[in-house]
Amino acid sequence: MLDPLSEVISLLRPQAPYSKLAEASGPFRVRREDVDEVFYCMLLVGRLLLDIDGKAPLELRAGDFVLVPKVTGLTVSSLDPPPPPGLVSHPDFGSDGVARIGRPEGLAETCPEVQQLIGHCSFASPDSELLMSLLPEMVVVRGEGRLATLTALVRDEARADRPARDVVVEHLLQVLLIEAFRSKTQSEATPGLLRGLADPRIGQALRALHHEPDRAWTVLELATEAGLSRSAFFTRFNRIVGVPPMSYLLNWRMTLAKHMLRSGGHGIAEVSNRIGYGSTSAFSTAFARHVGRPPARFAKAIPAAE
Repeated sequence: MLDPLSEVISLLRPQAPYSKLAEASGPFRVRREDVDEVFYCMLLVGRLLLDIDGKAPLELRAGDFVLVPKVTGLTVSSLDPPPPPGLVSHPDFGSDGVARIGRPEGLAETCPEVQQLIGHCSFASPDSELLMSLLPEMVVVRGEGRLATLTALVRDEARADRPARDVVVEHLLQVLLIEAFRSKTQSEATPGLLRGLADPRIGQALRALHHEPDRAWTVLELATEAGLSRSAFFTRFNRIVGVPPMSYLLNWRMTLAKHMLRSGGHGIAEVSNRIGYGSTSAFSTAFARHVGRPPARFAKAIPAAE
């Protein structure tokens, strides 16, 4: 059966425009207000305080990984010792690509008190806002060594000048995101796809829905997949995933439809059939209502817009 999490992340098409190793010694406070992308950080040495705008400050220790799908501003500061009021630190970038605070390049014998792998990535999918709404607002994983390895591989490949680098980076990022999202995290309280998949009842219905998006699903049929009554399933799905089951199904079908229409390899009748509409006219009406224009006009506009 198709794995919904892998499918969503594959459709997002992650790209890595920026990845670096950062080291610091002594008190520091670095402020960024120009991120506006997915942010991830793997702490390798020491402790630090990560304060993301709109969220509670988070203490990270060596071995911790944090990923936030949508970030605008953030502050990273030392804990041992804490920075004095008003301190604003500016990293220096060495010839080796490492960002350093409080330790000039060349003093290799001095071990940094804090060392972290930091990256930003973006999603190439035009439907990234919709797809990201299915994912948690924050992922925090403590002590998972596989994430450190994957983060280092992403950084090394992003900085290399090798054939097919972009393709390799995209696939590495997909693996990194999947590994992070499927790990036991503090984000399980956030409604969305990941929490739904973790639920033994709702997860069954979600996997069935993704496996057969062309099936004429009803709430009762999905409830049967979940082993629940219709009313219990509806309430539980809405609470755990954050939207009613039929709204989730419609959003997913339209996401698949737009993806197929953009590819240019599928006619409207084929798309209609593959996402479960009995007629092209019914699909066109639903698509226009959801997207804002009929599928024929949507497909025709793609070459000029993209």
